[in-house]
Amino acid sequence: MKSYSIALIPGDGIGRDVTAAAWTVLEKAAGNFGFALVGTEFPWSCSFFKDTGRMMPEDGIETLRGFDAILLGAVGWPAAVPDSVSLHGLLLPIRKAFVQYANIRPHRLLPGVTGPLRAERFDILCIRENTEGEYSGAGGRVHQGTLDEVAVETSIFTRAGVERILRFGFEQARSRRGKLASVTKSNAQKYSMVFWDEMTRKLAADYPDVTVTSYHVDALAARMIMAPESLDVVVASNLFGDILTDIGAAIQGGLGYAASANINPDRSAPSMFEPVHGSAPDIAHLGIANPIAAIWSGAMMLDHLREKVAAERVMKAVEATTAKGIGTIPGKDSTEAITAAIVAALT
Repeated sequence: MKSYSIALIPGDGIGRDVTAAAWTVLEKAAGNFGFALVGTEFPWSCSFFKDTGRMMPEDGIETLRGFDAILLGAVGWPAAVPDSVSLHGLLLPIRKAFVQYANIRPHRLLPGVTGPLRAERFDILCIRENTEGEYSGAGGRVHQGTLDEVAVETSIFTRAGVERILRFGFEQARSRRGKLASVTKSNAQKYSMVFWDEMTRKLAADYPDVTVTSYHVDALAARMIMAPESLDVVVASNLFGDILTDIGAAIQGGLGYAASANINPDRSAPSMFEPVHGSAPDIAHLGIANPIAAIWSGAMMLDHLREKVAAERVMKAVEATTAKGIGTIPGKDSTEAITAAIVAALT
């Protein structure tokens, strides 16, 4: 029997609940379709930081390197640890160390879910550059606490980094409906974003079967709200992709459905899969967190592990569950009830 080793990092708040829910569904899928998932849980979190002064041990990256994939719940507890510390201590180092340069976020309405827009049919796949750009961490502060204080944050756009994420976007568009929206702000950012536009035009010649349109980020944000059905694959820089995917989560009904994958496309290191709703301290420990985003992320993990039939069946079980109205209204159904319904629908 084929077996996959999975690193489980439940993290903080509702991350623990939704990771447990996703793991229940994934283990059921594995049993149904003839493979095994072997999970190893790590306590790395803001609580871990309070005890040790680190979000993960010094050898955390090397510890994770031997796994087939990573399933993450949520990281952050602002009342105890600043977000800038928790993010740069765990999530960003994993993405960068394992060259998970493609962040994939699907946006569509599940059956029975009512979004805030009139549009009922849209299927947008957002591809966000995940390891450089505006989140490179290059910069610093001098003369702190004085009237002469200066803060500098430098975006880093490399030719290799821009080309590989654009090619990834083109390939995704080629496998879907053949439409790519490339997002920049080249009217205002005349170096990095003009460079991105130039690379888009250059690579478009290699993909004559893909219709590519370049948008300024503000125009694309408006289009996602006014005409989401007109979009197929969207590719954007780290910051722009971060913002646009929250719009995508909103139009698909909320963060409870916001799944994501941090992909190392050449599989030289493990990829990481996570819901992007955060730790939600206000509802932590109430047992009402929606686990669908985590379960959807788990289905993306199965797909990446090439267990495509199991991945498809998990998503069909999710859709069958929401079609019955379960997991479609925030706080109405417990985490446990939603999970049990999905497990029951999994065949």
